[in-house]
Amino acid sequence: MSPRTPRTTQIFCASTLYGAVTLAAAIDSDLFEEAERRVLLVFNNTATPETSLPLDAMPGFAPLRDHFDQVLSWNEAIRPFHPGSWTPRPDDVPLFERHLRLLWGLGEDRVELVLESLQVAPALTVAQIFTGAPVDVYADGLMSYGPTRNKLDPLVGTRVRRLLHLDLIAGLTPMLLTEFGVPPVVVPTSAFLKAMGELTAGVEELPPLQDNAALLLGQYLSALDILSPVEEENLHVRMLKGAVAKGHRSVVFKPHPSAPARFSRALEAEAEKLGVDLTVLDTPVLAEVLFEKARPALVVGCFSTALFTASALYDLPTARIGTELLLERLTPYQNSNRVPVVLADAVLADLEGRGSEDAIPAGDLNALVTAVGFTMQPQIYPSLRPAAERYLSKHFKPRTQRYFKRRRLTSLGLPGGIPERLSFLPRSSTARRVVRRARALKKAVKR
Repeated sequence: MSPRTPRTTQIFCASTLYGAVTLAAAIDSDLFEEAERRVLLVFNNTATPETSLPLDAMPGFAPLRDHFDQVLSWNEAIRPFHPGSWTPRPDDVPLFERHLRLLWGLGEDRVELVLESLQVAPALTVAQIFTGAPVDVYADGLMSYGPTRNKLDPLVGTRVRRLLHLDLIAGLTPMLLTEFGVPPVVVPTSAFLKAMGELTAGVEELPPLQDNAALLLGQYLSALDILSPVEEENLHVRMLKGAVAKGHRSVVFKPHPSAPARFSRALEAEAEKLGVDLTVLDTPVLAEVLFEKARPALVVGCFSTALFTASALYDLPTARIGTELLLERLTPYQNSNRVPVVLADAVLADLEGRGSEDAIPAGDLNALVTAVGFTMQPQIYPSLRPAAERYLSKHFKPRTQRYFKRRRLTSLGLPGGIPERLSFLPRSSTARRVVRRARALKKAVKR
């Protein structure tokens, strides 16, 4: 008698409504083989999950639930630990897999995982617990166009079969996980818009937008230690002034869900001074819901993914602001927000119109991102050095110089760093040894 074939359970993991919509679109597009059971595992990664809504409790989620057989909570499974910081000790991994199989009724099921942000917990934690499960990764924003932020354990990276992503920038190929040869697969735009339409239909009435209204997108950059709270408030005020200068007398501000109330108050004071009709949207809905329901005349932001969905998927006018400042402030240089900021700066129009710079030609974007990605993660992508050298030797000009740090180029021995006649120095072991001795001597003198 032949052994019974175990059933297959697909576990789809999501921390945002945007991610859940992307998964629903991928399922509707038959990008996953049929399975006996499909589970949505919800992550709540906010700083204080106990006081914030998980995505399955947010407005509009109900229609998305129908794409899955069951919705489970990762936070409940690992309580009282925080999803963003907890990971089991290596010796405890088999124990936790048995625990989760019992808790979720998996038994001896063949598990397949669909994860976001594989480089960090909690997605990485789930992949490590289900050690033998094949993995698909889906893009949760613009970061997929950039390099993998950390060097992944090959026991995880080699299990990844595909990277699913929306086509937010025509012709640009994601760089994420290419070190493992993971092929990118586009989630059809039509399927995403259909799933987003289902979500939008489930959202209660929103404040109506007046004709020619501008939508401002807040990102709460001070929480990421990129800007100070005062600088971020000033950035929002610049958004408002820029929209007014473009002729918009009605403005809607969509703050980040975690942003403090004072951000709105600063804008309200400025709007009153300018005589502008300002609406602050307190309802926790996706920006895409507004794109579909209200059709704003202009969408303004810094480097939000929503700027690209507005432009590429909803054909709405967009403008960016503050990208030059952020390119200076992002630390460390490997910060995974760097490529999204570069793309916003390179592709979108400047709201304030300073410099009248043209967008980077679409045909140059792949080469630009490859060069930036190599300088961010040269240890992960050593094979990309020749491509980075070619790009920088031809295109390191005033328009592109802000995308690279000269010190970084110097340390890597790339064009644009120190003068060419001294380019051997970063690769010289003798030179590096002298520098180390000089630094040690300087520290000793200070003591």
